[in-house]
Amino acid sequence: MSMAEVRTKVTLLPPEPGLTPEAMLARAKAMIPTLRSRQAQTEEAGRLLDETNQEFLDAGFYRIVQPRSFGGYEFSLPTYVQVMMEIARGCPSSAWVLALVSGHPIMLADFDVNAQIEAYGADGDYRCPSVGSPVPVKREGAGYRVSGSWDYASGCDVSTHVMVSGLCPNEDGSMTARLMLVDREDCTIVNNWRMIGMQGTGSRQVVVKDLYIPEYRTAPMAMWQAKSTNAVHANPMYSGRKGSYFLIELGAVVIGTVKGALDLYEEICRTKAMRFPPRIPLFESHEFQQYFGDAQGKIDAAEALLLKITERYVEACSADPITGGEFSEETDRRLFVAAQEACRLAWDALEIIFTTAGTSIGAKDSMLARIYRDASVQKTHFVQQKSRTAVNAARLHFGMSPLTPF
Repeated sequence: MSMAEVRTKVTLLPPEPGLTPEAMLARAKAMIPTLRSRQAQTEEAGRLLDETNQEFLDAGFYRIVQPRSFGGYEFSLPTYVQVMMEIARGCPSSAWVLALVSGHPIMLADFDVNAQIEAYGADGDYRCPSVGSPVPVKREGAGYRVSGSWDYASGCDVSTHVMVSGLCPNEDGSMTARLMLVDREDCTIVNNWRMIGMQGTGSRQVVVKDLYIPEYRTAPMAMWQAKSTNAVHANPMYSGRKGSYFLIELGAVVIGTVKGALDLYEEICRTKAMRFPPRIPLFESHEFQQYFGDAQGKIDAAEALLLKITERYVEACSADPITGGEFSEETDRRLFVAAQEACRLAWDALEIIFTTAGTSIGAKDSMLARIYRDASVQKTHFVQQKSRTAVNAARLHFGMSPLTPF
């Protein structure tokens, strides 16, 4: 179906047709104090709070990169990154849910247009986590019979759908990984998310039992395979490879998290004094000026790098900026590694902040301690393992096949 045909079949408008990216970003910045005040409550609840979810809905955050033809704002990816960074300054867990759920219209764009029409429904309200680790599924007629469980479904408590992954049998006996769009009402949630950090993401297990999924509600698992060939949407940002895009999603949260830590560190520097003579305010101390300046510089560099990577990603969706040809697998891996580097710059800044802010910030109820725990769990995500990705990027550069999908 062409874009023109989509527009005649779908007549959705965003809730605020005149909303601008600048206004959207201003809304995110205005929410920082409220999100900060809810951090402990969100961690205790182990999920995105209902009131925060409603405020995200009211602000239009879930529709930032949703196609305009399906009731979204279709703002640029740099706008999406900037908004997610500001939300993460307020609450890393809430931002993680928002970033992954609101970013996944990019993945839904790989699906058949009829699946997209069903997903967005009559009002364009689409909130969908995606989970990997595909399980074997059975071919049944023009679709698949699916039973399985998937961990780490961030945001499943506030979702309208879930994208699960299956290993689908081919006629030659091989298996192909595919994403499968499941209505939230067809899943059950198992609360197995009990972590030292990022507890408020509610990244729980989803379970599907004996569910038939038609072929049109499946799509190639583009993070593991070639770029999308689905031309439903004219905007090229919907047609790129998805591996490096996933790091853009996560990187925005990582860098925003550490920007929030720097906010708290500045408050400490302004309100506390040196413990030994001369008992000057910390911000007047050359030592703490060095700490603050080093941390700030790393965060600024991380933010600038991720925004540049995002721009390069969008360029690659149209024409590869490195080789001048297609959006190659090598380009995807190189952007992937660069985004990992941006995250590491931010985490290096956090080490400076946490190490020098004073022992009292290690208290269990300290906001800086919570951020440090959150960052520790962020680092464990399988896509943050740079040694794996860097090797694969190098192998592709030298004409060899990658060893793993990432």
